[in-house]
Amino acid sequence: MNKAEKTRQFIIEKTAPIFNVKGYAGTSLNDMLTATGLTKGSIYGNFQNKDEVALAAFDHNVKQMFGVIKSEMDKQTSVKEKLQVYASVYENFMGSRFPEGGCPILNTSTEADDTHPTLRKKAADAITSWKNSIATLIKKGIADNEFSAELDPEQIAITIVALIEGGIMVSKVTGNLSYRTCIMKSVSKMINDLS
Repeated sequence: MNKAEKTRQFIIEKTAPIFNVKGYAGTSLNDMLTATGLTKGSIYGNFQNKDEVALAAFDHNVKQMFGVIKSEMDKQTSVKEKLQVYASVYENFMGSRFPEGGCPILNTSTEADDTHPTLRKKAADAITSWKNSIATLIKKGIADNEFSAELDPEQIAITIVALIEGGIMVSKVTGNLSYRTCIMKSVSKMINDLS
């Protein structure tokens, strides 16, 4: 990486947690300056505007989140074990290497659905990508005779995503962590019942 690319990456890494915790609207230029120790000219010399920083921060947070999942999946052998990673990681995601503030897809989706079309599209694309990766695993499980051939991988995949995101949202809004635990147990049972 050249100096400009390193500076750009530094800005992304330092502002990503702020955007994930405070959201797009709640993150100010002063927050970005404090986090990076840079000047306004340094930040906007590397990014056109706050939108561009926020989009890059979202991508960084999602990559970090899926990196945690992939790292845990790589330790498993069967498709069922790989899918169970979702339930176990999301049940304990605050203690893992997840981005500060939790799931960036949920955080961004709830803020940007009616206010920021570009961020909303990023979140929608992340959900689609996540759903597709789960569906691909389920199809592999079917091909390996680990799961029933009668399954609908797309339907199961989007249900798993919805349960996980819903569980996190309900738990965060109510402040009741046992709700997330309960819902992740349901995700785990659903995965176990695929055979």
